[in-house]
Amino acid sequence: MVDRLSDDDIAGRLRDLPGWSLQDGKLTREFHFANFTDAFGFMTRVALVAEKTDHHPEWFNVYNKVKVQLTTHECDGISERHFALAETMDEFAP
Repeated sequence: MVDRLSDDDIAGRLRDLPGWSLQDGKLTREFHFANFTDAFGFMTRVALVAEKTDHHPEWFNVYNKVKVQLTTHECDGISERHFALAETMDEFAP
C-alpha cells in the first residue's frame, strides 16, 4: 500500500521541484526539448524507469513538448513515488 501525502507535505516538496505544480490534484510539468527526437528519447528513458518501478505517468507529447501528470488511484492522490519519478524526469530533461 502506498501512503498519500498531505497537502502540506506536497506543498513542501513542490518548493524543491522548480517547474512542477499541482493541477487538478496531479503533479504536473511541461518539458520542452530541441526537437521531437529529444522529446521521444526523454519519454523512452522515463518509460524504462516507470516500468521498473511499476509507476506509470500520464503524458502527452506534441513535437518538442511533453506534458506530464502524476497521480495514482492506489492512494487516491500523490505519494513519495510521484516525487521520486518527478526527480528522475528532471535529471533526464535538458
